[in-house]
Amino acid sequence: MSSSGRRVALLSLVVVAVLGVVALLASGLGHDPKAIASPLVGRSAPDFRLQGLHGPPVALSDLRGQVVVINFWASWCAECRTEQQALNQAWADFRDSGVVVLGVNFQDQRADAEQYLSSAGVTYPTVEDTQSRTALAYGLRGVPETFVVDRGGRIADRIIGPVDAQRLNTMLTALTRGETP
Repeated sequence: MSSSGRRVALLSLVVVAVLGVVALLASGLGHDPKAIASPLVGRSAPDFRLQGLHGPPVALSDLRGQVVVINFWASWCAECRTEQQALNQAWADFRDSGVVVLGVNFQDQRADAEQYLSSAGVTYPTVEDTQSRTALAYGLRGVPETFVVDRGGRIADRIIGPVDAQRLNTMLTALTRGETP
């Protein structure tokens, strides 16, 4: 093969490689995973019964008729600390309006979880998902991740990453008024 033939072949390979990367990025690889709609939103929230860290076991079915914010967290999660104030504030602002904020400790040592609760000033109920069954049922991608369940037991929202206080407040205000967000 002549040198000009090799150049054409090399250029063709480069063009094919670049087009392959462009096609891969265009197919969604470059999209923000938080922007992907959850197939769980609008469906019944998977029920669970988990042991409380500082109280009795909690079953989601026992909370039917209330709006429930289910927040998966862990003491080793830096972003969980970032969202903690928003969750504490939501509990303080909405608990008298029929909202339960429920922390679900995920893949953590109990002593570490208890230390986190104390240092972060968590006052809402918390449970532990020791065998990760609940996390699997909810399709957890990592922590923090939060699900908002309406009074009828359907998932109204899924928040991947730290909770945004404004988004959570808007959602809870609508749901406590009986509105569809």
